[in-house]
Amino acid sequence: MKIAILSNGPGNYSTKRLKEEALKRGHEVDIIKYRDCYASIEKNSPTVSYRGEDLGKYDAIIPRISANMTRYGTAIVRQLEMQGVYTISSSLAINRSRDKLRSMQILAKAGVGIPKTVFSRNSADIDDLIDKLGGTPVIIKLARGTHGNGVVLAETKKAAKSVLQAFYLTNEDGTNILIQEFIKESAGTDIRAFVVGGRVVASMKRQSLDDDFRSNLHKGGQGTVVKLTLEERKMAVRAAKAMGLNVAGVDLMRSEQGPLILEVNASPGFGIETVTKRNVALPIIEYIELNAKRRNKKDKVGA
Repeated sequence: MKIAILSNGPGNYSTKRLKEEALKRGHEVDIIKYRDCYASIEKNSPTVSYRGEDLGKYDAIIPRISANMTRYGTAIVRQLEMQGVYTISSSLAINRSRDKLRSMQILAKAGVGIPKTVFSRNSADIDDLIDKLGGTPVIIKLARGTHGNGVVLAETKKAAKSVLQAFYLTNEDGTNILIQEFIKESAGTDIRAFVVGGRVVASMKRQSLDDDFRSNLHKGGQGTVVKLTLEERKMAVRAAKAMGLNVAGVDLMRSEQGPLILEVNASPGFGIETVTKRNVALPIIEYIELNAKRRNKKDKVGA
């Protein structure tokens, strides 16, 4: 098969690993810098070009779209979908996963456990909002933040009001702001489950090395191998399915209420390979081999 990896470039670790495993399986692989692609939109003839060549010749694409290029990157993926090219992650699924509010709504509808969440554009209602969450401390998030950015812990109502006002003033594009309950027993710790094709292929616990309540590896968190319970495994798979993602990094925390899903990432990093010594690139290539000859499935999430 001819496979294209839509990426920021060949230096990215996940891109290198995907290419490595695909070549081992005898496939032709090209790394395409999607930010340098351009689309031609005309009646009955959608095309995407890169360095003067039409990308419609590929049997499958693997989108590795960065958060700050979501809108453009998914537009390129969507154009390729219109050409009939198979994609392991649809443009719709990538887009919805990047919106924390939309994700929480979809997960809640699917019966997946999540932290109590409220959203509002009015900081005057902060007392009532916090009461609905059971009091302070609370977590305040920008709906389109990533890697732990745009996430603040407010320990008092006064601090929460100040943070919200600051977010509202600097957030002119209308991005939603979420307020979530703080799960004290999981502060600074969460679990990343790497899901491919409806099964968990690797999992690790991430722990903050200082007093930061965020455990993201991008923020200096440390990863260790962890064994998921059957409930956690099923919930991670259900969360990925609810979001319509065939490949997903599902972040969850252990709480007194049971496992709670924090986020579902459409382009999970491959640092989990280093921590767990599990090969996560190979299952992705194998999934493409089994499914690329079929048409892209119709998105059934409905949101």
